[in-house]
Order: sequence, then C-alpha cells, then structure tokens
Amino acid sequence: MQRLQVLKDTLFALDLVQRQALAGSVLAAGGLLAYLYHKRRQLKTVPLGDGWWGAGEKPLREDDKIYPFKVETSDEEIKDLHERIDTSRYTDPVEDSCFQYGFNSAHLKTVVSYWRHEFDWKKQVAVLNKYPHFKTKIEGLDVHFIHVRPPHRQHQRVLPLMLVHGWPGSFYEFYRILPLLTETQDDVVFEVICPSIPGYGFSEASHKQGFDSLATARIFLKLMERLGFSEFYAQGGDWGSLITTNMAQMKPQCVKGLHLNMFVSSRGFKVLLSLMIGPYLPFLVGLSREDVHRLFPFFEKNVYEILRETGYFHIQATKPDTAGCGLNNSPVGLAAYILEKFSTWTDLKNKNLVDGGLERKFSLDDLLTNVMIYWTTGSIVSSMRFYKENFATNPDKRVDAKVPIVVPTGLAAFPGELMHCPKSWAQIRYRNIHSYTFMPRGGHFAAFEEPQLLADDIIQFVKKVEKL
Repeated sequence: MQRLQVLKDTLFALDLVQRQALAGSVLAAGGLLAYLYHKRRQLKTVPLGDGWWGAGEKPLREDDKIYPFKVETSDEEIKDLHERIDTSRYTDPVEDSCFQYGFNSAHLKTVVSYWRHEFDWKKQVAVLNKYPHFKTKIEGLDVHFIHVRPPHRQHQRVLPLMLVHGWPGSFYEFYRILPLLTETQDDVVFEVICPSIPGYGFSEASHKQGFDSLATARIFLKLMERLGFSEFYAQGGDWGSLITTNMAQMKPQCVKGLHLNMFVSSRGFKVLLSLMIGPYLPFLVGLSREDVHRLFPFFEKNVYEILRETGYFHIQATKPDTAGCGLNNSPVGLAAYILEKFSTWTDLKNKNLVDGGLERKFSLDDLLTNVMIYWTTGSIVSSMRFYKENFATNPDKRVDAKVPIVVPTGLAAFPGELMHCPKSWAQIRYRNIHSYTFMPRGGHFAAFEEPQLLADDIIQFVKKVEKL
C-alpha cells in the first residue's frame, strides 16, 4: 500500500510538472502571439512623417498660434471682375447639344449676366463670415479653417467632427449642413472644424513639389491636435474622402469614426468575380439588388461614363499649369470649368438639359460664391496641382494603398455618385464598417445637394459608434 501511495504521489508530481510546463508553454505561446499581433497592428498604420511646404528653408521655430481670419473684398476687386466679364468672348454652341460638349455657352451667357448684374459679392462675403474663420501655420503653410461650436444645451454630448471638401468645391459646400450638425436638438451634437485643403481657397498653396493627400492628412491631424482634440470624427467626399481615410490610417487611435460619401475599393479577384457573376447570381458574391441596379450593365453605367467624365482628371494629373493659366485669367472660363462639374456630377442626366440642371439643387448665388472663392484667391491652378501630386506615382503602390482601415466606418452610397462601390467591395479596404446606407437621392456634392440626408446618416453612424 505504501509503495502504491508513493507511486501515486510520484505520478501526481509528474502530472503537476507537466501541467506547469504546458501552462508555461501556453503562456509563452500566448505572449509570442500577443507580441506578433501587437507588432502587426503597429505595422498596419501609415507612417506619420513630417514635412515643410513653405517658401525657402525651414526655420528653427514655427509660429503655432491660431489667428482669427475674416473674408474681405473691395470695390477694386469687384471692378476688375466686371471688366474681365465685359470683355469675354463666346463660341456658339452646337445646335441641340445641351451640356453634352461641356458647359453650353448659350446658358453660360445667362449665368454670367446674372453674375455681372445681380450677384452681390459683398453680401455673400457677409454670408461667408457668418461662421468664425481662423488661420494657423502648419509645416510652413497658412491653413484656413472654420470652427463652429454648438450652443450649450444640457443633456447633449458634444463631439468634435472634421469635415473635408474636395475639388472643385470648398469649405462653403458645408454651409447648408452646418446648422443640422451644430444646432440639432438631438442628444448628440457636433463641434465642427472645416479646413480648406492647402492650395484651395484661403489655405496657402505648397511652394514645393510632392504635396499630396498624405501630407494634407498629417497637417489636418496636427490642426486637430493644436485645437486640443485627441479624439474626433472625420467626414469627407472626393479628395476629402481620401484625406480623412489617410488620417485614420496614420492615427487610428485619434479618429473615433470615419464617415464617407465617396469611397473606392482595392482591385482584386473578389471585384473581378463580382463583375462576372454579379448580374446573374449576385447573392453568391455579396451583391444586393440595389448594387446590381447601380452597377450593371457595368461598362455602360460605370466605365464609359467615367471615361466621358474624367478628361479634366488627365489634364490636371499631368499638365495642370497649362490649362490653369486660362482659368486663372478668365472668370468666365473659370465659371464654365467649375460649374460644369456641379451639373454633371450631381446627375449625369443633366448633360441632356439646356441649362444643365444647375438650379435643380443649387442657387446661382451658392454656385457663384464657390467660384468666387477660387477667383478671388487665385487658387484654381494650385487646386489642380493636387491631382498631379497624388498621381505622380502609381496609386496602387503608395503606402496607404497597402494599409487597411480599421477604425469604425460609415459609408453613404449616393445614387448619383460617379461610380458605385458595393459594401462587399468596400470591405476589402474598410475592415470595420458599422453603417452602409443606400441613399435615396443625391450625387457627388452630397453636403451641398442633400444636407439633411447626409446629416441624418452621419448622426446615426456616430450614435452606433458611441454605443460601443
């Protein structure tokens, strides 16, 4: 019996040793996995880097103060505009061409006549100054932004939100949505920061080559840090979509949530398979009926339309300064170039209308105010250069193309957007989609066209994220 007890004790001791060894191995393996996971997560961000885009050499110290700014005009500025308008010449349009050749010159005369005789720039400057404007120096550039704080109300959570515009828009695109985000009676309200991309409007243009969306994202992250925000939401369309995406890739710990009204997917086998099978068995490749309706026939609804609508893109991504010379010298040429986009990108069917459908969603005062921001600041050329800088190399080989987006993401798919991106495609890049909404109407300039729809979608997305 004693030997049996010794044997049992020995076996128990061996079993205990084995268990301890196994536990140690598990802990070691777990520690290794945790380390590798941590390293992997560390690698899955875009390097922040640094830059200097001002004229000349970088000084030892840069002024980091924030200064109030006010939009101003003068009688001389308006007089010069009118004189240039008065000496403009036009080419007669092709009969019955509507907007199929671009901005129809017959209707252009109507718009320009309103601009010359009825549009009140001084009044619109007062509208622009409705919200507080500021400037601050970051990486050598004067960065302009508006900062709108909500009125204080009890039982409301105030959340910081950055809105970023694109081309050929401006911060003014958001003037119709700002009250819906900052004056809402909802339990969630926003403190909105809306910057101008450097080279657009009142933000200084880069003096050096290479200023792309990554540089812009870094500058906007520094802006939010300077304003005291360690966590915030970001929203954008067009270039604003890429810039805010880059911000989320650089500092995912700062971007609590990312909301986009324009988004694209990485190309790959999944997308190719969707195009092949989607029209026949969409459920097998993660496409909904609405996806099928918006995507197919693919070449007619997407490829051909994109080719017809991206002539400007090839010019601006290669020789922006050449075309920009004429636009910067002629207000009528500038208006035609910019407003044609507000016609077609709102609804591709507008090209079949004599007036381009411009006033279906916008007023001429709003459209011309956006044009005047480009005209008075002489920023059309520098805004066009943004395409050159972002496509100087293959976009698929840029560092941000290889880094997935892991922050909570909300996507608003407007039917009039230039190209539809199904949720199943978006998930290839955006790995944490909390909200995907098929919007009932609206096109490329969502905040300008359908501010209520966009505001509602932003709010519902943020509420989902805040509940986490």
